[in-house]
Amino acid sequence: MAEVKISEMRDLTRIERIGAHSHIRGLGLDSALEPRLSSEGMVGQTCARKAAGVIVKMVQDGKIAGRAVLLAGQPGTGKTAIAMGMAKSLGQETPFAMLAGSELYSLEMSKTEALMQAFRKAIGVRIKEEAEVIEGEVVEIQIDRPAVAGAASKTGKLTLKTTDMETVYDLGGKMIEGLGKEKVQSGDVIAIDKASGKITKLGRSFSRSRDYDAMGPQTKFVQCPEGELQKRKEIVHCVTLHEIDVINSRTQGFLALFTGDTGEIRAEVREQIDTKVAEWREEGKAEIVPGVLFIDEVHMLDIECFSFLNRALENDMAPILVVATNRGITTIRGTNYRSPHGIPIDFLDRLLIISTQPYKEEEIRKILDIRCQEEDVEMSEDAKVLLTKIGVNTSLRYAIHLITSAALACQKRKGKIVDVEDITRVYNLFYDVKRSTQYLMEYQSQYMFNEVPTGEAEEDETTAIVS
Repeated sequence: MAEVKISEMRDLTRIERIGAHSHIRGLGLDSALEPRLSSEGMVGQTCARKAAGVIVKMVQDGKIAGRAVLLAGQPGTGKTAIAMGMAKSLGQETPFAMLAGSELYSLEMSKTEALMQAFRKAIGVRIKEEAEVIEGEVVEIQIDRPAVAGAASKTGKLTLKTTDMETVYDLGGKMIEGLGKEKVQSGDVIAIDKASGKITKLGRSFSRSRDYDAMGPQTKFVQCPEGELQKRKEIVHCVTLHEIDVINSRTQGFLALFTGDTGEIRAEVREQIDTKVAEWREEGKAEIVPGVLFIDEVHMLDIECFSFLNRALENDMAPILVVATNRGITTIRGTNYRSPHGIPIDFLDRLLIISTQPYKEEEIRKILDIRCQEEDVEMSEDAKVLLTKIGVNTSLRYAIHLITSAALACQKRKGKIVDVEDITRVYNLFYDVKRSTQYLMEYQSQYMFNEVPTGEAEEDETTAIVS
């Protein structure tokens, strides 16, 4: 009898990407804006986090706009982490745009246009409009279909109720079609926009929660509406100025947002939009929500960009600008002048400067604990101690990179928990900056385009051996 082979079936699992800052969920501050030692993925940097918390609070209260903040510190001291924490603390309502300084040079548009678009992505407009809405619980839907196909359109009746009243509405063909699309049945709570006829299903009434023994997880229960069936409701839309720019500057309207290629937007379009938004503000139809624009590697900007930022920050509708750099006193790009952080003095004078400090040993240990949890790696206590020492002697980023590598080494030897031998193995496989530099110094004569003359290198080696 021939053997029947059954093909192996594997479960398809969702691939989850773990980023460098995916563990950060906020700034880790309490209600009095005091930083906790370790909270919401943030560890240490108490002064910097407190300062960032004050900025976030002022943004939320609408008391700050057109200001700029500089996060300055050595590499690997958590500048981008603080910016990410600020973004998470602000929530969904406040726009947050992120940009790297080097991105401006890789775009097909001019640098100033790219910066202007980034600025307008970080400014939100909250548009309010009033609409007549019929809101109630569906008691019954009666649809009369004609006996002869195509003889007449469908007609029907819809009975809606609130806690205070009940009304029967006559339905036309379009409304019947809308109810069918939304799969509305008796017991559902619905809202009908009178102007457009749009039907929105809000959920299922609590009074019908015992109708079925089993229901899907997406079933949402809501209370039966109170008061009148017909209400005036205020609907709020939140959009960014950039989105309004794109919609008004393209023939295909809002579909331009999905094409990705926005191109340069004419100044006249922006002026008209600013005038219209100003009118809406006066009428009370809209309010401006100043967001945050974060520019990483700000030293990569040149003198033209800094000149543009100086002017843009003075605008009435400017967001809060947060910039970060790890440079010391260096040349301003596009000039021969040297300046702190590679930023011109006149622009530096406008910045509130938040300094980040190198992490202490116990803080590095806590961060490594959080990253092990985030990357789903079980590690022994001794391995964590060794990894912390590596982090202190080399850099925190290098120690974090070794976590997943060590987990793979452990998997290869069929171990369950990452141990000291796994850390040692990957430490010997992957060099850190110090060891790589030392290797280069030893074998520099064998590399191409070596800038240290061979004679000098040999003399240095001889001096080192003698000493």
